[in-house]
Amino acid sequence: MRPAYRARRPGPTRATLHSTRAAAHPRRTMDAFRHAVESRDLAGVESLLADDVVFHSPVAFQPYPGKAVTAAILREVIEVFEDFTYVRELHDDAGGAYVFTATVDGLELTGCDFLELDSEGRITDFMVMVRPLKAAQALAARMAERYPAIVEAAAAWTARD
Repeated sequence: MRPAYRARRPGPTRATLHSTRAAAHPRRTMDAFRHAVESRDLAGVESLLADDVVFHSPVAFQPYPGKAVTAAILREVIEVFEDFTYVRELHDDAGGAYVFTATVDGLELTGCDFLELDSEGRITDFMVMVRPLKAAQALAARMAERYPAIVEAAAAWTARD
């Protein structure tokens, strides 16, 4: 059962998802995403994001809608995470999940990137979860310091489009 606070966009049935996502080769998108993140190729990650992607932060209550802000957040978080490594992956026809480890301010954390894809193979929903709480709090503090830069970068991205 889904929590009441996470509204979902109405979408196709699972049978429809299976047939349309198979055509978009979700595994290619997932593999490209992992490669881009691991090689710190943020332009590559950005190319995989749908324009209407929604980013769910592990440290913010409200989601961040749009490619501009999602890309800006990812550009900053890659600087905050130290020793970032994917350690496990799970896939289905709708997308997948990547479990990772990283360090923030000397605190080890474990997290997971959950990705949902559209019929074109673009990432439409990007949710990150992290643990333990102390490391999540350190991540929140570091990202709060960078929030003005995120807002500025997102505005600049939007202005150029």
